[in-house]
This record gives sequence, C-alpha cells and structure tokens, in this order.
Amino acid sequence: MKEYEISACVKVFTQEELDSADAELIEAAKQATETSYSPYSHFQVGAALRMESGEIIIGSNQENASYPVACCAERTALFWAGANRKDEVVKAIAIAAKSKGEFTSGVTGPCGICRQALIEVEHRQKRPIRLLLYSRDGIHVTSSVGCIVPFSFYSENMM
Repeated sequence: MKEYEISACVKVFTQEELDSADAELIEAAKQATETSYSPYSHFQVGAALRMESGEIIIGSNQENASYPVACCAERTALFWAGANRKDEVVKAIAIAAKSKGEFTSGVTGPCGICRQALIEVEHRQKRPIRLLLYSRDGIHVTSSVGCIVPFSFYSENMM
C-alpha cells in the first residue's frame, strides 16, 4: 500500500488586511446576496467574478420549488460571463453567504457542481482562478480553485 497526503494552502485575512481590489470583490459578493431568490432554503449566496478587464460580474442563487432546477450563485455568474464575455479570463471569484439574514461565521465553499464548473473554466483558460470565501470569521483565500478540487475531472478523463 502507498499512502500520501493532499493539502491546500489557504490564507485567512481580515477585511482590513485585504487589498482594495479584493475588498471590492468581497463587497460585490456580499451585495449580490441581496439579489438571491431563496424562498425555500432561506440561504442567500452571492458570487462576484473579477474578469481580466477588471469588470466585476455578480450572480446569486436562484431557487425553484423543484430543487434540481435551481442555480447556484457561482454558476449564475460563470454562465453569464461565459455567454457574454466568452474569450475573457476569469481572474478571481468571491463568495459570500447569509443564513437567516446574517452572514455565515463558518466558511461556505462552492458546492460540488460549482466546483466542477469552476475547475473546468480554470482548466479551459489555462490560468488559475483565485478563490475568496467570505465569512464573519475571516476571508479564506486560495491561489486557485484547483486547491480545493484534488483529483479534478476533465473531458480528457473520458478519452
């Protein structure tokens, strides 16, 4: 038997320690929670992408009584960017979540489906996407979505 460990480097910042670009992106994700349509879960999620041009694109979760029809904030923003900024690189994504009207104290990372969508964009553009996860306890930052998706699945895996 062979055993090895997989680890990820995560830096935790306070709001005051962020540079102005990251602080702006976090603020956009927090504001995006207000556009969430979440009458079933009452869990409001906002995502903000920073494009290579500097433009910020937001998304929020949009629920439906048939839960599988819903779309998460991350994919809402990613799919809009893909449809409207097809050839532009996504540099970073910030995610913020509220439960019962309060921002979460624990880290809320992307769900599995969103991780897959993010890792495929990262893989396709051949550039990392920085990940910033907002919580009241700090902002958790990784240099790449790949840091939280070991053993990623790509189209090449099917060949």
